Amino acid sequence: MALSGNCRTNPKEQASVQNSFPDVVELNVGGQVYYTRHSTLVSTPSSLLGKLFSSKKDASNDLARDPKGRYFIDRDGFLFRYVLDYLRDKQVVLPDHFPEKGRLRKEAEYFLLPDLVRLLTPDDLKQSPDDYFHSDYEDGSQGSDHRQCPPPSLVPADRKSGFITVGYRGSCTMGRESQTDAKFRRVPRILICGRVALAKEVFGETLNESRDPDRTPDRYTSRFYLKFKHLERAFDMLSECGFQMVACNSSVTASFVNQHTEDKIWSSYTEYVFYRK
Repeated sequence: MALSGNCRTNPKEQASVQNSFPDVVELNVGGQVYYTRHSTLVSTPSSLLGKLFSSKKDASNDLARDPKGRYFIDRDGFLFRYVLDYLRDKQVVLPDHFPEKGRLRKEAEYFLLPDLVRLLTPDDLKQSPDDYFHSDYEDGSQGSDHRQCPPPSLVPADRKSGFITVGYRGSCTMGRESQTDAKFRRVPRILICGRVALAKEVFGETLNESRDPDRTPDRYTSRFYLKFKHLERAFDMLSECGFQMVACNSSVTASFVNQHTEDKIWSSYTEYVFYRK
């Protein structure tokens, strides 16, 4: 039965019936108090806040309260302001020389905001799953940000010689009907194998040592990898330090995506061996 004009429900009253949250929500985030609209918190439904404050859920079952009845979230209260800014405008403006970008990225990961994570990720670490293999040679990837090695005229005569091996893995999905459309995906990591002292000399702060942190400089490792994704940049850094490529080898394997199609995942692993006299 249709309702007449005299029996219509006020939209705000109807929303309050369907939604257990007030229009303005008071939050306590790590001791910092925030006031924001409920619509802001659920503006990204797939985010953690969107799920916690969904009108389809009972807030009392998901969120703790502080002594004053405010919804309590045990996260960094200072950085939460930037999370709110992003939810409001879908962008974030940080102060100049902002020192907490890494921690803010962790907050974005916690609150399930992948677009904010991408905004806070340095260009060297960004990666799209649909990037072509040949797109690695992009603006900003040509050479290192900081020259790690001195020019040849200043190189000491007793500079250590040795080998450094660069490992690079790529893959693509290809089927009988779409061979010309095969897309090569960029590798998640560039692996470094060699003497620790040489690797640190060449790659400096761009070398990630987290998988083998206690290796002494005179020992060898095969567990280091680079913090950037551009292979040409690694080659440039090796060249600047007097290394030359002396060998290269590659292997290719294939496996079916599933038993119902003929699509295959082709994986390749290539190693480039560099030597300095």
